[in-house]
Formats: sequence, C-alpha cells, structure tokens
Amino acid sequence: MSFLQRLKTAALAVTLSVAGLQLAHADGNEQFFPLQSYRVGPYAAGGTGFFGGFIDYLNLVNTRDGGVGGVKLTWEEGETQYEVERGVEVYERLKQRPSIATWNPLSVGIAYALIDRVTADKVPLLTINHGRTDTTDGRVFKYIFPLLLNPYSETSGIVNYIAGKEGGADKLKGKKIVVLYHGSPYGKETIPIYELLSKKYGFSLQQIEVPHPGNEQQSQWLAIRRAKPDYVVLRGWGVMNPVALRTAQKTGFPVDHIVGNVWSNSEEDVIPAGDAAKGYVAITTVAAGAQYPVLQEITKTVYGAGKGNLQDPKRIGSVYHNLGVLNGILNVEAIRIAQAKFGKRTLTGDEVRWGLENLKIDEARAAALGAKGLFHSINVTWDNHEGDGRVAFQQWDGSKWNVVSDWIAPDWKLLRPIIDKSSLAYAKEKNVKVRKSIDD
Repeated sequence: MSFLQRLKTAALAVTLSVAGLQLAHADGNEQFFPLQSYRVGPYAAGGTGFFGGFIDYLNLVNTRDGGVGGVKLTWEEGETQYEVERGVEVYERLKQRPSIATWNPLSVGIAYALIDRVTADKVPLLTINHGRTDTTDGRVFKYIFPLLLNPYSETSGIVNYIAGKEGGADKLKGKKIVVLYHGSPYGKETIPIYELLSKKYGFSLQQIEVPHPGNEQQSQWLAIRRAKPDYVVLRGWGVMNPVALRTAQKTGFPVDHIVGNVWSNSEEDVIPAGDAAKGYVAITTVAAGAQYPVLQEITKTVYGAGKGNLQDPKRIGSVYHNLGVLNGILNVEAIRIAQAKFGKRTLTGDEVRWGLENLKIDEARAAALGAKGLFHSINVTWDNHEGDGRVAFQQWDGSKWNVVSDWIAPDWKLLRPIIDKSSLAYAKEKNVKVRKSIDD
C-alpha cells in the first residue's frame, strides 16, 4: 500500500470514528441544555444565582448518579445580557447542537421571541415563575411551560395575601393599591389583571412604570407619596428593587406595606437596600436557606469537588440559587419520567415535552429528592402547563428571609377563563390546531 493510500485509509478511519462519536452522542450518551444565561449587566445577580443553581444541580446528578438513566447531562452557556436580540442569536447558534432537552432563558422578552421558534423545532421552553400567561394553556402552547407560577396567578396570590392582612376580601373595598412595575414586557404583563381584580374587589388602583433598568425613581415615589396608598406592589427586577426600597424610605412610605413580586424577592434585592429593607414582604415559590438536604449534598458533592458554579459559595441557599436548583429538579424529573416511557436513552425534545406534561412532584417525591419544604408541589398536565400556582410570602428581618404565610392558591375560577380566551384567540390568529389530548 502506497503512502497516499495509507493516508486515505487513515483519514477514512478518522471520519468513521468521528461519525461513530456523533452517533453515540445522539443515541444515548448525552442530554444537552443550551443556556441563554446572563452574568453581566444590571440583572447579573439574578442570572448568576439562577444559572449557578441550575448548573450545580446538573453537576450533582452527573457526579452522584452518572446522569439520568445512564445519560450524561451537558450544557453550554451563551451570554445574553438579558437582551432579546442576543437571546435569539444564542438560540440560533446553540440549536444546532444535537440532543437538546429544553430551553430555559429566564427572560420574558427572550421567551416571547422564541415561542414560534421552539414550537417549530419541537423543543420545550421553560419559563419558571414568569413568561406569557396564556402559555399555561397546553392545548394551544404545546411546547411552552410557565412552571410553578404565571404572572396572573402571582397577581391573584398577592391580592389574596393583602386581603388576608386586611381581614378578608370584602375589606379590600375602598383600599388604595399602587403597582410599581418594571418598564419591560415582563413588568407590563400584569397590568390588565390588576385592573380586573380592582374592579372585582373594589379597591382603587394606580399603576406606575419605572423605565429600565430602574436606577432613578424619585418622581415615581413622589407620585406614590401624593397618592397615599395602603399598599405598594413592587413588580421590579434587578437594580430597580433596592433603589425602590431606599427611595420609599426617603419618602416616608412604610416598608412593611410594600409587597414584592416573585422577581423582587431575593437577597440581592434587599441587602443593598440596608435598613430600608427590614420588614419588607415578598411573594415566593421557593424557600430560602441552605438547610435542605439537596443543598447540603450540592455543598458536599459539587463544591467539595471544586465543581461549584457560584463564585461566592455563601450564596448557596439564596433565593436565586435555590430557584435554579429547583429548575434543575423540574428538568431532570421530566427527563426521568419521559425515560420511563421511552427508554433510558437520549430523548428528543418532543419526548421531554411528554415528560413535562406528566410532571408530578408531591411531598413524598420532594422528600426523596432532598427538597421537602423547598417548594410546595407541582402537578403539570397536558392542558395546564403551570401546575398548582401556590405561593408563600416571606419577610426580610435584616439578615434573612422568614416565611410569614401558608401556601396560598390563586383564584383559578376567575383566571382560567381569561387564560383560555387569550390562548384561543392566539390559536385563531396563528392558525394553531387546539389539542384534544396529550397525544395531539
């Protein structure tokens, strides 16, 4: 055999070897998570905490269990800086990778931009605690999952909490509530539902926008001072939140009458505000604290091996980190459930979607995962892509969060018809066939 023939033979062997690796990758060795993360910019605290917790949990499952059903979990990050254009660019680049499980952008703007794309590509999009409300309707939005909480159920939970503080829903009549919201698609999402609830319960309502990113709020809080509301709902994000708390203190508004939404509930929102945050209350779907077994295991197994994703391990147990861990649990459990039906191998996005539509974690399963008390529960179905929508409220004592309520359910009887009306209008506009079962 000549040198040239030997060279061609060697090249062919390398080609076949690479092809074999690609085939093995697709056949069951890896399940890939493309991460549209943001670790710089005004929302970096949320991004580093959430994606840090998500990656920590994936690392735990790989290190402790060898993956899920023998399938290793892999990921790659693309920096978005929380900007829609960057998020779409990361999507188009990373979608070329095989074996994608889900998308988890943690951005309403990016999520909106991806709805049609992920539907065409048949890969689930998870918008934990946020997203477009009517994507709760799985009959229309087959691949979108606003897990744990959508903006409308959050709003209902906040109003129910305020009603409880006042002694009942009938006591809301005549009360005055101001909603201070972030000037973004996320911030504006709840405008109509607050208007609806104000009419239902008889409280007066004023909604005030804070332009992105929220560094300056003096005029907004002067308007609040003139309005003299009974409560202010803080629908903030990133730097807007501590600025709001500090400015409220300067204008004399009592902090314990400010109720933060689910993206205004982290340590990064209150610690920079100092004493101005003491007594502040916020809604949550995940408890703070590092005492839960799953977090203890992450500390020991992941950080003990030098594989931790947080630059500051003291953030383990913080709200954003815990939410990221919980997001990891929800993703991994969906894969585990889907593998029970389709086999212990790399799954397609559509198969993971089936797992998500059968995602049920009760207290017993949460305990088995080391997460009892970390969150309430979740019960996703093919036509309800959120779950139960239960929330709790926590209060900042100056050094830590303390839960100060039971788990509160939203008013589904009121909300679901609104959600269905919106989703069916979307289906008509986009010519989407409304599903009749999980098999559609």
